[in-house]
Amino acid sequence: MALALEGCLPEEYLAFQVSLEVRDFERTAVGTLSPVPLLGVLHARARHAGHGKFLFFGSEDTPVTDGSRELFDLAQRGKLDLFFLSGAQVDRKGNINLTCIGEYAAPRVRLPGGAGSATLYYMTRRVVLVTLAHSPRVFVEKCDFITSAASTPHYPWRRGGPTKLITPLCTMEYDRDAAEWHLASLHPGVSSDEVRTQTGFPLMPEKVPETPSPSPSDLALMRAQIPLLRRSYPLFAGELARKIG
Repeated sequence: MALALEGCLPEEYLAFQVSLEVRDFERTAVGTLSPVPLLGVLHARARHAGHGKFLFFGSEDTPVTDGSRELFDLAQRGKLDLFFLSGAQVDRKGNINLTCIGEYAAPRVRLPGGAGSATLYYMTRRVVLVTLAHSPRVFVEKCDFITSAASTPHYPWRRGGPTKLITPLCTMEYDRDAAEWHLASLHPGVSSDEVRTQTGFPLMPEKVPETPSPSPSDLALMRAQIPLLRRSYPLFAGELARKIG
């Protein structure tokens, strides 16, 4: 991936794209094992979403008393506006696989599992997927196993689903009517041919704009959030600080 700005780390670039999905006055949650989304949400809170409500699991500052049960309760009551997920596989239809690679009965790789992602994929108003790799192994025509379904029949009823996909090469938007991903933007220095070569399903349209880049002031503000990030992800925050120098 070509960096969007000289001196901008790939992790910071992805986190900046995450921050653009956060809206003021909404309730946003970040689950476990999500350091890049957390950095992006911290940046958004400091930059433009100071009136929002935020749940950071794994942080001592999270205003919950009953752990993840409260998160699922909020989602099912329609009180969760934005959440972030990822997947070992993401397919053309927006389904994600966190369960196994290969046949379920005899998998080549057994993955950690969904950890409630199916419920959150249904009930959160907007779900943004963030992947740290972009290859045909990740972006497949059809998942080996569907842990969380993006598009479902009218029954069972669902409130939300995927809206955006952020990768190291591009962003995609989910077309709910067509039930598939559309290419939305290319990161600076990345060509549409490169994205299509690294994606295991067709992408339209042919021409899309360049992904927005963080300004120097955005980077400075984001880096000021590293002490807060360290509370939940000390190793990730420490490595990020080391890279920044």
